[in-house]
Amino acid sequence: MVRSLAACAMAGLLVLLLTVSAGASIEADSGYTKVQTYNAALRYLRVDLGYEVTEKDAQAAYLLFRFVPDSQKKPTNGSIEIVERQSGVRVYVRLPDLPRYQEEILSDGLLRKLRDEYGEPPPRRDA
Repeated sequence: MVRSLAACAMAGLLVLLLTVSAGASIEADSGYTKVQTYNAALRYLRVDLGYEVTEKDAQAAYLLFRFVPDSQKKPTNGSIEIVERQSGVRVYVRLPDLPRYQEEILSDGLLRKLRDEYGEPPPRRDA
């Protein structure tokens, strides 16, 4: 009985950990402007990856899209949000139904695209 309680507790803990990590997102700093980052993200999703962008708002700087991982046939929802901060621009990539490494791959690809299209970002000015 003690073993079955311990096994149930471990299973519950595992489910809790998986649920918490699935709701996370990747944050990355962009050395480019909000407009450059948003436009590159839109081109990256639609042109480079061929994903369906289901909703977009350039003013609010977010994109909702259907993500199709290589390992699955079934697409899932994702989002990219670009936030202008005092210290620069921050990018949030969310794929809530997938492992964190999928978000990292998208984030890294977007940052690579920014460098390829716009060159190295200008040096940051400390406020």
